[in-house]
Order: sequence, then C-alpha cells, then structure tokens
Amino acid sequence: MSAFTSVALIANPASRRGARLQARAVAAFARAGVRCELLLTERPGHAAELARGCDGRHEAVFVLGGDGTVMEVAGALAYSGVPVGVLAGGTGNLLARAVGIPLGIERAIAALLGGTRLRIDLGRLEGGRRFAVAAGVGIDARMVACTPGWMKRRLGVLAYALVATRASLGAVLGRERFTARITVDGETIERRAIAVMVANFGAVLADRITLGPGIEGDDGVLDVCVFSPRTLGDALRIMRRMMAKDFGSDDCLLYRSGRRIRVDTDPVGPTQADGELLGETPFEVEVEPRAVELLVPRAADRSGASGRSRVGN
Repeated sequence: MSAFTSVALIANPASRRGARLQARAVAAFARAGVRCELLLTERPGHAAELARGCDGRHEAVFVLGGDGTVMEVAGALAYSGVPVGVLAGGTGNLLARAVGIPLGIERAIAALLGGTRLRIDLGRLEGGRRFAVAAGVGIDARMVACTPGWMKRRLGVLAYALVATRASLGAVLGRERFTARITVDGETIERRAIAVMVANFGAVLADRITLGPGIEGDDGVLDVCVFSPRTLGDALRIMRRMMAKDFGSDDCLLYRSGRRIRVDTDPVGPTQADGELLGETPFEVEVEPRAVELLVPRAADRSGASGRSRVGN
C-alpha cells in the first residue's frame, strides 16, 4: 500500500528509455491509487526547474531519465526534505543500481511506493554541479567520452562495460598513465595512475564490482580510489579484487577518505561525474552530508543495493 496520494513524475523523453516508459509509469501510479502529474523536460537544466516548481504541491517527486536528469532533480531538491524516487530511464542508471531499485518500471514503482527512505550524501563540484555515485578522470571518463550513442541505445550498460574494458587494456598495454596529484582535506598524494575516482557509493553494476573498502553513500565523506596497474597482470588482479571485495594491501591501489578533494593531473584529462562529461582536470569536490532523501525498496526487496540501508529522518 502506498504512503503517498499525489506525486510528480519528471520524465526526460530524450533519455534512452524515457519516452517509451512514461505512459507505463503513469498507468502504474494510477493502478496504485496515486495521483501523478507528468512533467516533461525540454532542455538541459529543465528538470531542476520543474523539481523546484513542485514545492508543496506533491508528497514526492519521481524522476524518469538518465543519470544526468536524476542529478538535476536530486540537486534541486537537496536539503528540501522532499523524497525523490528514481526510475531507470537511461543507459547507466548508476544511482538506481547503487541503491537496489529494480530496473523494470512497474516493479520499481511498486517497490518505491511501498519502500522506505534513505538520506544520502552528494558530491558538489565547483560551479554547483552535484553527483551521487562517482566522479573521476582516466578510464571512466574515457569510457563516457568514447561510447557511441548507437551502442548505448542498442546495448545499454553493456556498451559502457565493453568500452571500459578496451580502454583499460589500452591504458595498461599502451602505458597511457598520468601523474595524479590528489589533495584530501589538506593532505597531498602523488601517484602514477590510469584512473582516479572520487566515489560516494562503492558498488557499481548491481554490486558486481566494488570500487573499494567501506565506501558508503551516507557516511559524510567521499572516498578517493586511485588505480595504478603497471602490467596486464596487475590490471587483472585489481579487477578480481574488486569483484571479490578483497582489498588487502596492494601497491597498485590507494584509498583515502575526506570531505574536500582536489584532483590535478599531468597531462590534463577529461573528467566525468555520474556518466556525464564535465570538462578537464583539475576538479574540486566537497561532500554535502545526507543532502537528499531517496525512496528505496525495503531491504528484502532490493537487488544489488550498495551501502547501508539506513533510514533518514
């Protein structure tokens, strides 16, 4: 049974699945006895405007689109107390996967209407842009930049996995490493690396891969993950460790946690946040603790949630 009587649904018809799923979403809310106001985005930034315009009119705001649309809504509603329900409509659907929201639209709506609430941290970049899962430079940014649109439309998240694998092999075999200078709460570390990620959630791809130890989405800090394989054997070992959640001592892995982080690289490289290209290094980020209240499935209904199932009040 739903805890809500009226919700807004902000949908991005330009996202991978948004246009064909919006009618099914509205029908699913109707079957649950929940009034739903459908609001369609028309341009970048419009989702944030629509979310702010919902103030006081609805008990919750749902968003159907890719991770960029999700973060527009989450950022606009940060610290508002309005719960956000994420419906997977894009390619990566990183946040939905991170908190165990089903990817099927009807299952997701049922799980969220009957679910619970979780307050999560956000990362805030210079200029005010926010991310929920991770930002980075290196392999992950090249993956975002180099995955063609036709491949994303046909293969979904598998397209990212294929391009990331190719980029990883190219970085190791081609020695495409860079010098990373990372400052975490005043401490500066310098390493050669193929990827530096500032992570809020540790698990990706429905918990199949874990970036590092103890990375939680609601602990008030962000976690820097530096990956420095020198050979193909190193890269394979790192991948096995991330899949097995084995993070013992390894000179190809470095982890730090903090509230304010700056990443410089030589040479400069492209950066991404939650699957959206940002520009080039350097970038700076600070944590916004427990900024957004997410609707999440109850623990028994989750499939691949990462992080704790802490209810935010």
